[in-house]
Amino acid sequence: MAEKVWFITGTSRGFGREWAIAALERGDKVAATARNVSSLDDLVERFGDAILPLSLDVTDRAADFAAVATAHESFGRLDVVVNNAGYGHFGFVEEISEDEARQQLETNLFGALWVTQAALPFLRERGSGHIIQVSSIGGISAFPLVGIYHASKWALEGFSQALAQEVAGFGIKVTLIEPGGFSTDWGGSSSVTSQPLPAYEQLHAQVAEARKARLGVAGDPNASAAAILKIVDAAQPPLRVFFGTAPLGIAKADYASRLETWEKWNDVSVLAQGV
Repeated sequence: MAEKVWFITGTSRGFGREWAIAALERGDKVAATARNVSSLDDLVERFGDAILPLSLDVTDRAADFAAVATAHESFGRLDVVVNNAGYGHFGFVEEISEDEARQQLETNLFGALWVTQAALPFLRERGSGHIIQVSSIGGISAFPLVGIYHASKWALEGFSQALAQEVAGFGIKVTLIEPGGFSTDWGGSSSVTSQPLPAYEQLHAQVAEARKARLGVAGDPNASAAAILKIVDAAQPPLRVFFGTAPLGIAKADYASRLETWEKWNDVSVLAQGV
């Protein structure tokens, strides 16, 4: 397999770090971004010039464009662009502050949008490339307590599906990775929790128990490295792919429920059109 040049956001830990290591170990080159690039010192020591550490806050659009341009200039091309930077936000919809909502969207949605926009001219010029958007099972389904997180990922899914159709003629592929529960610190120190309202105290406890049962044993991000390499090496990669064992069952149940509801209310749908 020919050497690839990657641009990966959020490489200080979790998926981003494990995927960067997997790429570097097989001889690829990686432009690795993190808010604090000192977290990448051990990888620089291990892999030398094959890794380009870049300090980046993805919510800064100008910085996103500059980082992508620097990576392209340093390595001469870009083959795989991975929008991985993001975090989880916990809070019922009524509990979320304006600042919390905006920051969640700025990071999870707009950060990915800006990096995508920055990379596209280089990929179009080359006539190839693969954009990997790290979404979630929460990008196609929704559960209590993470509503604003769902909003960020559903939006990511929407623009990425449109993007895939827009850039196919330029030889560019788009894949949405939709993980279930993994030990990525998504719900740990990286996460944000809104101030709870007393009215929801009982529901908070119920939702916490339901979430544990739904997600089961958390996946190992290290194990996902083999999966991401299969996807980027595929001649015809998927638009969407789940990571983990739980998402497929969740999706089947959710989509079956949607279809049942749409069909049940189809008479009203037809009525709305005046047919």
